[in-house]
Amino acid sequence: MITIALLDPKTHNPTQTWAFRDSEAIRIGRANDNEIVLDRNLEVSRYHAELRSVARTPGQHQWQLLGRGANGTFLNGVLVSQAFVPDNALLQLAKGGPLLRIDLSEVAAPPVSPGCTHAGNAPNTLFCVHCGQPIVEEERFVRQYQVLRVLGRGGMGTTYLAWDKAGSISGRPITLVLKEMNADMAKVPKAQELFEREARILKNLAHPGIPKYYDFFIEQGKKYLAMELIHGQNLEQRIYQKGPVAPQLAIEWMLQTCDILGYLHSLDPPLVHRDVKPANLMLRNVDNRIVLLDFGAVKEIGTPMGTRIGAEGYSAPEQDRGQPCPQSDLFAIGPTLTFLLSGESPIRYYKSVDRDFRLSVGSIPSINAKLQHVIETASEPQLRRRYQTAKELFAALTDCL
Repeated sequence: MITIALLDPKTHNPTQTWAFRDSEAIRIGRANDNEIVLDRNLEVSRYHAELRSVARTPGQHQWQLLGRGANGTFLNGVLVSQAFVPDNALLQLAKGGPLLRIDLSEVAAPPVSPGCTHAGNAPNTLFCVHCGQPIVEEERFVRQYQVLRVLGRGGMGTTYLAWDKAGSISGRPITLVLKEMNADMAKVPKAQELFEREARILKNLAHPGIPKYYDFFIEQGKKYLAMELIHGQNLEQRIYQKGPVAPQLAIEWMLQTCDILGYLHSLDPPLVHRDVKPANLMLRNVDNRIVLLDFGAVKEIGTPMGTRIGAEGYSAPEQDRGQPCPQSDLFAIGPTLTFLLSGESPIRYYKSVDRDFRLSVGSIPSINAKLQHVIETASEPQLRRRYQTAKELFAALTDCL
């Protein structure tokens, strides 16, 4: 049995469901002879995707996805042309196109094929299209997690793309992010504090705009944090690659960011992220929603002050003094909008006015007077003159749409 549900783009609730038993192929597209017809979605090709039942052993099979759409086919946020389908997978036909959930009840997991040579896979393919297993030159495991590739290196440590083959986290194999703290940094008490704080705080957060916590452990003297992999592109990359966006899109992204910040600030005690900036705002492929990344600098209100953390041009004056508050996160919305709408570092638009260093964005052509007021109020150097809550800033931005 395979069940495919068309999801509402906002609520992700099913709006239409198809169930198939003993089917060998399921075609999806706009053409009327498809098993699933999506005739009102112009992003969808006539024969956009096909699911094929591939025999494993008598009575057991798995499903293989073939993407043929001109606008791309995305499985769990990853652009694919051919891939095995895990249970509860999200299938999106074109960027921003229809979103479907695939339920493979009573279907076995992809087979393990020790003799597979992985021949015929495209360059940089992570998982073999024949056996469904990771393609790596040298196997390396950290506990039950298989390291697939390096995602990034920094002063604090290294971030890996990893594979939970045993399904210890969700009951099925998944890819995830594994953050490893450098052994040298583990000797620095403040570095240890920040790394452990990120794990402890993420463990207790539950919001669709925040990566899920999976695991925290120490292995051979190194600390590791396992968390949800978000497929997408951060807003800094997006702007550098494609240029400034229209005000409506930038505002919609910041409304989503305000919703995430409102959640953090409403906790007891309130949490201040302290590093809101385009590079930490990911546009998730699967639903085009904003996800806030990097909780290594997060601060609980009421704990001792002192450490100065923040990106130049995006951090509020009180944060630069080591005294962050919820309004410090709201300050960052102003320079972030400036970057999204100009394509340039917000530093360029700061001016010295009445002994304050403040944003002045009137020269950016796409910013009208109303939006200029919101940006400059959000980034007001004087804390008492700034928006005081994420809800208040949300309302002001909504009024600009």
